Amino acid sequence: MGNPQDMKAAEGTYAGFISLLKWSVPLIALLVAIIVILIS
Repeated sequence: MGNPQDMKAAEGTYAGFISLLKWSVPLIALLVAIIVILIS
């Protein structure tokens, strides 16, 4: 593989990305649901 230091950095980036996804996906779903209710 690559440099062990690069792996540490990649893992940190990945963890941040996953935690961001964990919050953004439900938030987007909620916004979409509200918009659909308003339109209908």
